[in-house]
Amino acid sequence: MGSSELEQLCVNTIRTLSIDGVQKANSGHPGLPLGAAPMAYALWNQHLRFDPSDVGWPDRDRFVLSAGHGSMLLYSLLHLYGFPLTLDDLKSFRQWGSKTPGHPESFLTKGIEATTGPLGQGTANAVGMAIAERFLAARYNRPGHTIVDHFTYAIVGDGCLMEGISSEAASLAGHLKLGKLVMLYDSNDVSLDGPTSLSFTGEDVAKRYEAYGWHIQTVKDGDHDVDGIARAIAAAKAETGKPSLIVVKTTIGFGSPHKGGTSEAHGSPLGPDEVAATKKALGWDPEKHFFVPDAAKAAFAARTSAGAKARAEWQKRFDAWAAAHPDLAREWATAQKGELPADFDACLPQFPAGEKLATRQSSGKALNAVAAKVPWFLGGDADLSVSTNTRIKDAADFDGVTGQGRNIRFGVREHAMAAIANGMAWHGGVRTFVSTFFVFTDYLRPALRLAALNHLPVVGVFTHDSVMLGEDGPTHQPIEHLQSLRVMPNCHVVRPCDSSETSEAWGYAMKHTHGPTVLVLSRQAVPNLDRTKVASAKGLHRGGYVLADAKGGTPKVILIGTGAEVHLALAAKDELDAAGIPTRVVSMPCCEAFDAQDAAYRESVLPAAVTARVSVEAGATRGWERYVGTRGKCVGIDRFGASAPAPILAEKFGLTAAAVVAAAKSALG
Repeated sequence: MGSSELEQLCVNTIRTLSIDGVQKANSGHPGLPLGAAPMAYALWNQHLRFDPSDVGWPDRDRFVLSAGHGSMLLYSLLHLYGFPLTLDDLKSFRQWGSKTPGHPESFLTKGIEATTGPLGQGTANAVGMAIAERFLAARYNRPGHTIVDHFTYAIVGDGCLMEGISSEAASLAGHLKLGKLVMLYDSNDVSLDGPTSLSFTGEDVAKRYEAYGWHIQTVKDGDHDVDGIARAIAAAKAETGKPSLIVVKTTIGFGSPHKGGTSEAHGSPLGPDEVAATKKALGWDPEKHFFVPDAAKAAFAARTSAGAKARAEWQKRFDAWAAAHPDLAREWATAQKGELPADFDACLPQFPAGEKLATRQSSGKALNAVAAKVPWFLGGDADLSVSTNTRIKDAADFDGVTGQGRNIRFGVREHAMAAIANGMAWHGGVRTFVSTFFVFTDYLRPALRLAALNHLPVVGVFTHDSVMLGEDGPTHQPIEHLQSLRVMPNCHVVRPCDSSETSEAWGYAMKHTHGPTVLVLSRQAVPNLDRTKVASAKGLHRGGYVLADAKGGTPKVILIGTGAEVHLALAAKDELDAAGIPTRVVSMPCCEAFDAQDAAYRESVLPAAVTARVSVEAGATRGWERYVGTRGKCVGIDRFGASAPAPILAEKFGLTAAAVVAAAKSALG
């Protein structure tokens, strides 16, 4: 069998495995695998460095299928190249408990670098991976010792490039000159509803990306020209000063006699008859299902062996580097395992009692202390560092060419910022943070949700946390945001009440490695509590704790506060105590952490016998009934805010100690 025949056999093996999986599930997207198989084969068989025997090899190339609806393409590749994905797994596509869900899930299936599906997310994830590669190369490579030197590849589709997030991410990648980032654009001119001419003719994508600063190539016959695609990838790798977009013109559903080139091949199985007809058109036996010819199997195995050899050669280089630089090697090992330095807690700053700082300011001090202790910690903000206090002061801006610097200037690109951070977390070896005003989490929520779904330890630093930001008015004043993020599984929302809790919040965030942590911080100054008179701020790690107890320890009413409103609760306690009403104040900076405590601890903080309870939070009250019960009262805001100075807003919205006292007395009946 000649090389071109073998090549075509391998491509068609990928195609037929993919459509068999979709058809057996009677669900899925056959069109992309049929059209994109040649570019995937060219990439995986000639360029992508991987080793299925060590899926976590740090210097492997990264591959992201941004068009995650075409997941059977990726599953077929993983199976054929020797990853732990069997034919039975392919036959279980989209079934309960399988390793082959409808869209790729990195936490479920080995070899998948990023969970994709929401279109465009993968483009930004790939940018994040390329940033991480450059940063780690600068941090760890030494003269004569190169241990970080890999590429990031992505296959993107028309839908990905329609999404705004891809434009944000591409603009930043071009600005940073990320030369080790290569995207292959499956340009088939068809989307789910029909031809892209319905909605996507007003621009030239190649020229748009060229304007972003990308290196552009076009392969006109992506259905057949595997060699042309491979040459384009080689040229993209040689262009080290720019990210590369390779426009590969393909036919969606290639080989399908009646559905190829149409939206009918996009989001529904071809049907048994059309699968058979497609196989015939590809020179395949229509009676054979999930069939891998021996010649193709051997060809895929040969490439897998080459990857194992590349990994072994890297290991020799790594061992020599580690021997020459033992301190760096120890740091590398800690970072790669997602751990922290042994004496990390000692770095967190202490604040004097009575000092008045906005929690965004004390957060800035804590962030810089963390950065000094954890050199693999980097991140940035959406053009707001002067307000969010998120600049690492002793570090330069990140340079995408050299990899130097730890402050990433994301610009006003919140959505891409969060998805890029996800990509950095998926890459591994770094810890990262992102920042903007709390209300603008609306712009980045889809990426935050994926961080939560995938247990990614990204830290969100979100400031200007309530109507108390003042004159900017309701467009900038978060109301529903706290509760909307609290209901997101695996997302831990932390709203500290003073500088001491803020410092502990940073410790909590860095130790929470199984999902994102959102730090919600004030614009206005709050006094740091005297911890000789109230409980230690270390109680934050349990989510909620008794900050100030009733005299005698048996309260008649419990006030539960978060953030700056804890101070209202303390002032209300003084008045209630003076009126002969024993009052407990509970600081509840993180509901998720509190809910995870055992029942005995929760009962010790919120005893069931005390039903007179009041929540105090400058935000939506829905959700607090979980803690205050049916007899409890909620002090909060269930309408949009207004433009006025903060003291006026507090009075108008009832965010006062007097309002808390009145609510407590009402709860007592």
